[in-house]
Amino acid sequence: MGIFDDINRFLEDRLDEFLRKHPQLELSILEDQLHEQQEDTLRLIVDLQRQEKQAQEEIMATAQEIQRWHTWVQKATAKGRMDLANAAQERENALLHKGNQLWGKMQGCKQRILKAKELYQEIKKRKEEVHARVMEMEAQASASEEQKTTNSPPGWNQGYTPMGSSPDRLEEEFRRWEADQELQDLKDQMKK
Repeated sequence: MGIFDDINRFLEDRLDEFLRKHPQLELSILEDQLHEQQEDTLRLIVDLQRQEKQAQEEIMATAQEIQRWHTWVQKATAKGRMDLANAAQERENALLHKGNQLWGKMQGCKQRILKAKELYQEIKKRKEEVHARVMEMEAQASASEEQKTTNSPPGWNQGYTPMGSSPDRLEEEFRRWEADQELQDLKDQMKK
């Protein structure tokens, strides 16, 4: 196992080095992770809401059963059938206990839903912050790239007029694409 640990450590070091050289990719990865966490939290909220609804339905069904048994307790008591009244009372008590447990389950679901919604909002806020930082870094990179092209000494490209509004947008896109490809290659190597 030592060689696999060494390879894994080497690949992690290379990935860390690569991400230090391309901080915008690190932020993009973080943004993707936050998006996945956001999706997972939404799925959790939906599942908890389904559980809450199921508990509510079970509570309603149990309440109807309790009413039915309570009516039978009263009828049996009124007619002097204490054997039936006592048995029906025991059943009613068991259903009341079950109803209390279901109520606790529903309340637990409600609390977990509230916490999951708070978590969702925190993740959403963090994702927006990271996205804003990514956009800021891209704007800085674009501005520095434009400054490099405007401050370049006269030379063979003096007569070059770029197509479109931004002179090096295509080059920037290729650099980003190459960096993404390198990152994907490193990820693939780490999975092996």
